[in-house]
Amino acid sequence: MTISKTISKTARTVQEISKHQHLPNNSRVFSLIQPTGKFHIGNYLGAIQSWKTLSETESPGTQYIFGIADLHAITTGVKKDLKQNRYEAMAGILACGLDPEKSILFFQSSVPEHAELHWYLTCLTSMGQLNRMTQWKSKAKQLGEDESDQLKFLQHTKAGLLCYPILQAADILIYRSTHVPVGDDQCQHLEMCRSVATNFNHSYKTDFFPIPQTLLTPAKKILSLTNPTKKMSKSDLDQNSCIYITDSPEVIAKKIRKATTDSIQGQVYFDPETRPGVSNLINILSGVTNKSIDQTVQDLSYVENHKQLKDHVTDVLVNEFKHQRELYQDLMKDELYLQKICHEGRDRARELATKNIEEVRQIIGMD
Repeated sequence: MTISKTISKTARTVQEISKHQHLPNNSRVFSLIQPTGKFHIGNYLGAIQSWKTLSETESPGTQYIFGIADLHAITTGVKKDLKQNRYEAMAGILACGLDPEKSILFFQSSVPEHAELHWYLTCLTSMGQLNRMTQWKSKAKQLGEDESDQLKFLQHTKAGLLCYPILQAADILIYRSTHVPVGDDQCQHLEMCRSVATNFNHSYKTDFFPIPQTLLTPAKKILSLTNPTKKMSKSDLDQNSCIYITDSPEVIAKKIRKATTDSIQGQVYFDPETRPGVSNLINILSGVTNKSIDQTVQDLSYVENHKQLKDHVTDVLVNEFKHQRELYQDLMKDELYLQKICHEGRDRARELATKNIEEVRQIIGMD
């Protein structure tokens, strides 16, 4: 079976989330994900799973535009593995069931209209708006900047990191997107995007940019297996803390076996405050099986100890990601096919972006 046919089959068989968002006809859905390389289950449950479900929503005339945010990736410094990470991320999207025939899949940097619109919007955005954003501050602190001295903090923060909310707005608006699936942590940036769109329309006395609506994804916040007080992250020094969709059954079993639980024996129950480790495993099961927490706990009623719980989680994860792992490996061996998908996605994205940027130039007097 060819890779293209296998991808279409995967798109039909990967389990959907339980609640579909209703989309009006002729909507335009847009979202990007950072190219951190191979996806872990937090990436899958936090974004890709929802993208796939949205792309299969019955909504005549609706377009789905999903991509790799490689321009955003360099706002936190030089990324030596960026090229490899970009292709690993695209292979991950395809392996998880996104169908390139149903969605536009592309690299952000391959559509230069993003950067052009970014500049036009930057010229309309105040420093006060940017300074009120919280995510760039937390990222700057992660890079070692000291927030106690505000002036020094700003002096040392890279301009790209400060301005990336405007680039996010440009990403969304260049396609005149109507709906954006986001998690809780991105809601502030979507509010910023709406403000930027409204400001542009008001400044130039136009209604060119639609005000995008939030599609709050039913994302599960997946925590570290070894320290379930923080998010699962590829950058964690303890690689047992993170499960990738490409992990072998043996590796998955090893990581789950070493996962932090607690000393409470007997029937499992969900309580993130008193049982963070056990609750994290339940949360993972809930997301992967697309069942509620209550239903997941009910399914675990036979479990009497941590070993049984971990064996159950292992079996579910191995079964869930078997096909994705195999398809991912095939995709990474076929660079020409990956490039073909990226080039086709770029051309389709640019067809939309070029038309819109031409109209923007006319509105502001650049053409």
